[in-house]
Amino acid sequence: MINLSVDINAKNINYTIHINNFDICNLKKNILNEIDHKNYIVIFSQKVYKLYGEILNFPKEKIFVLKDGESEKNYKNYIKILDFALSKKLKREDAVIAIGGGVVGDIAGFAASTYMRGINLIQVPTTLLSSTDSSVGGKTAINSKYGKNLIGSFYQPKAVFINVNFLKTLDEKQFKSGLGEILKYGFIEKSCNPHKEPQLINFLNENYQKILSRDILTLKELIKICIELKISVVEQDEKEGNLRKILNFGHTYGHAIENITKYKKYTHGHCVIEGINFALNIAQKQNFIDKEYKFLCEDLIKKFEYSPLPKFDKNKILNIITTDKKATDEYISFILPIEYATVKEFKFTPEEIKQYLEF
Repeated sequence: MINLSVDINAKNINYTIHINNFDICNLKKNILNEIDHKNYIVIFSQKVYKLYGEILNFPKEKIFVLKDGESEKNYKNYIKILDFALSKKLKREDAVIAIGGGVVGDIAGFAASTYMRGINLIQVPTTLLSSTDSSVGGKTAINSKYGKNLIGSFYQPKAVFINVNFLKTLDEKQFKSGLGEILKYGFIEKSCNPHKEPQLINFLNENYQKILSRDILTLKELIKICIELKISVVEQDEKEGNLRKILNFGHTYGHAIENITKYKKYTHGHCVIEGINFALNIAQKQNFIDKEYKFLCEDLIKKFEYSPLPKFDKNKILNIITTDKKATDEYISFILPIEYATVKEFKFTPEEIKQYLEF
């Protein structure tokens, strides 16, 4: 059995991230101890509830099951969750427990942040994507017809419980989605923590076969590396005033693909990979990186067997990008690589980005 604890400590942020592969049936007890057995509701993803609802054995009257899919992260479901919490008479000292992937974590977190102006939140990520990224750092959100995550808040959980055993039943498509976000961390690692030698690109190159075969020890180490990088960034910049923007590497273009395909055709991680490839192309054309580094990045991506996505209507893509929350009236912000495992923010006009969309 593996049990690790990673603490996040910064101004107004202090909580523990538990990483282990204990029997999942023990999780309920650990969560209830964390919230001092106060009142609570549990927001489950539908798929996770079918697989683990009986094992976790939370009382049915406390459970809200959310259908799967990015499109479920909407205003109507947000209101339903708030109404459910009110019907259970939750007070400010009580808790919302989110068990599922990033969709559940985001919408449950946003509900917790606004219910009575803030209630305790426990994140229990069950996907590789949410375990390595979205459950840590305090970003919560819902989507609108205008784009992804445009309505949200920064709200830190009371604790995060990551059990690697959940990944055994994760479908291949969602597993690969998580790997897309992990590859992103490899390409930004030095910018996350300039005081340590970057190790993630080498780790991914050396262990990609073990990762693809879901070796538990390797996944545990991989999750720990990514979380420590995320923590390093969040401790320096909780609310994306400056440094935290680097976590958006690959996301501006990736979110546009998700939007244009109505969040149904491709996973978030696959779209991020496409966004990374787009960023690599811009960076090389701007002479920020050389061909050798671009090849190294592309070769690592190929090892994880991502199929290229089709070309999309450049005008539609540009229209979505200009409404991105990182855009201003005049400029669109892109995070681009400038050297090994290092990225930087650059601003482009819509006309400049339109030229790159031609390729």
